[in-house]
Amino acid sequence: MRILIAAVGRAKAGPERALFEHYQARLLNPFSLELKEVEEKRPLQGVELKQREADLLLGVVPKGALVIALDERGKSLPSTKFASKIGEWRDEGIRDIAFLIGGADGLDEKIRKQARLSLSFGAQTWPHMLVRGLLAEQVYRAQCILGGHPYHRE
Repeated sequence: MRILIAAVGRAKAGPERALFEHYQARLLNPFSLELKEVEEKRPLQGVELKQREADLLLGVVPKGALVIALDERGKSLPSTKFASKIGEWRDEGIRDIAFLIGGADGLDEKIRKQARLSLSFGAQTWPHMLVRGLLAEQVYRAQCILGGHPYHRE
């Protein structure tokens, strides 16, 4: 299963990028995790910026991929439920999952409508660069849960 994290902004070398790369490297076949970063260089604002970021994010999503929006208004899932969802999609034959992380102003409605699931990491607001590492860890944890690996403990 190929998992893509598409995110607005470019992560510089530092602890946030290192966290993402740590969990990316731990994933085992048949899972793979890729990060694609998009960035609007023009000085746009408000709705126009969100729409452009949405176009850029959707432009890197593989054809036929299941789209998941990371959104503060989304559904918060315990790790075991998140793993179950990934297992269900795997069993449905879904090969590509794309998690979309918006910019500072959030996601455009176009992405929310296209997403099969809107996912939240809780009521708090998280830095966009940190969310990449948190999501990578949850994907790794899901793989461990599905494979019966002792990494996850109840």
